[in-house]
Amino acid sequence: MSTVSAEFIASLKALVLDSVEKDAPPGGLGDDEPLFGPEARLDLDSLDALQVSMAIQQRFGVRMPDSKETRRAMTSIAHLAEHLAQAGKA
Repeated sequence: MSTVSAEFIASLKALVLDSVEKDAPPGGLGDDEPLFGPEARLDLDSLDALQVSMAIQQRFGVRMPDSKETRRAMTSIAHLAEHLAQAGKA
C-alpha cells in the first residue's frame, strides 16, 4: 500500500465519514477496516455507498459506477485509496 501517502489516506477517511455523516468509530477508522457488511463498524448501506461514490466523483472526478469493481474498491479505505491511485488521483 506504499503508493499512497498517509495524508491522502487521512483525507479519504474524512471524505468518506463526511459523505455518510458519521463519526469515526472508537479508536478511529482503520485503513483495512471493512466499510460495508457484517464486520463493518460504520454500518454503511447501499445509500451510503452512493453518497461516497458521489463525493469521490465530485472531489476527484473519478466515476464510481455500480459495478463489481466499485464494490471491490469500496471494501476499505486502503482499497479505495489504491483504486484512486490507479486512476492517477492519489
